[in-house]
Amino acid sequence: MVSEVRDVGPGPFGSGQQAAPIAVGEQAAMPSGEEAVDRGEALRVEGVSKSFGLVQALVGVSLSVHHGEVVALVGDNGAGKSTLIKVISGVIAPDEGALYVNGERVVVRSTNDAAACGIRTIYQDLALADNLDVVENLFLGRELFRGVGPLRRVDFGAMRQRTAAVLSELGIGTIPDSRALVAQLSGGQRQTVAVARATLDNCPILLFDEPTASLGLKEAHNVIELVRRLRAQGTAILIITHNMRQVFEVADRIVVLHLGKVGAVFRTSSTTHEAVVKAIMGKAS
Repeated sequence: MVSEVRDVGPGPFGSGQQAAPIAVGEQAAMPSGEEAVDRGEALRVEGVSKSFGLVQALVGVSLSVHHGEVVALVGDNGAGKSTLIKVISGVIAPDEGALYVNGERVVVRSTNDAAACGIRTIYQDLALADNLDVVENLFLGRELFRGVGPLRRVDFGAMRQRTAAVLSELGIGTIPDSRALVAQLSGGQRQTVAVARATLDNCPILLFDEPTASLGLKEAHNVIELVRRLRAQGTAILIITHNMRQVFEVADRIVVLHLGKVGAVFRTSSTTHEAVVKAIMGKAS
């Protein structure tokens, strides 16, 4: 059992107490052989609840993502998926619950805290600056400099080299010119820029919120291939998507949220589309 709490900043997970054990029903839904806390786990969420006034958005949600694993988070509109992502990424504070990274309990109060823990989130709107080029978007707010004092200057050369290296590491060949303005890029290219920015610091945990929602078939396929490459590099990935075909293409496990609770957890290789849909509708057996 984890005995220390790492505080990466003031925030919602900072009680300093041990998290409550996972409920029996939730343990039973996990694939056989998984322990409550596993050495291979990159991320574990335990007993997270969140309400907005009288609306209970999350109720005792627990899930885990291992290194080199893709977990799909699915559910109907209003099931709590985006709220959970925002809790993990430090955008909103939960009412209760615990967050573990690599088996160590951490305190996350902001997106900067999450990044310090190795967690980056790629939202559907991507949050890119259209008037800047690819390199400037990757390094926005964390530019590289050379020189000191009055001679200190932004090191565009080093930033371009690092951008080329990151795109190469990710196997991205769809962006021919890193000096192109983001406004000139296609939807799929913009998505790869957002992914490259998130992986610039070698963050081991990535959260995707509907990464292919606004993309065509070819560009969506490129993004799914990128997710596969990230998994092969050992990245832990939690992905929200309504596209059930893509879920079965890329996810190792599927976590279903229903009315703010974990309704079911499936091993993708041993379940069916129909079983997942039933769980989304609250009809899981």
